[in-house]
Amino acid sequence: MTKFEIIDEFDNIVEGAIGDRINPDYYTDGIETTKYVLSHKLGFCEGNIIKYLTRYKQKNGLEDLLKAQKYLRLLIADVIKKVNTGR
Repeated sequence: MTKFEIIDEFDNIVEGAIGDRINPDYYTDGIETTKYVLSHKLGFCEGNIIKYLTRYKQKNGLEDLLKAQKYLRLLIADVIKKVNTGR
């Protein structure tokens, strides 16, 4: 059983008990956002960018776009720092 199959099985058990409060529809339409982030080995800022872009139409609109922008700016600053220091 793959790690994603184990997670799916666990999610099914939890959802049956309390409902899916962790993964509302805006995170699971198509591929689940968390699984996408993990499968592409994205970092914290990258994962948050994906999260906020995925849900902005269904949840917080402009607020989520601004949050995505914040994490994109942090990511860009980090990349610039690494380029300038040779890391």
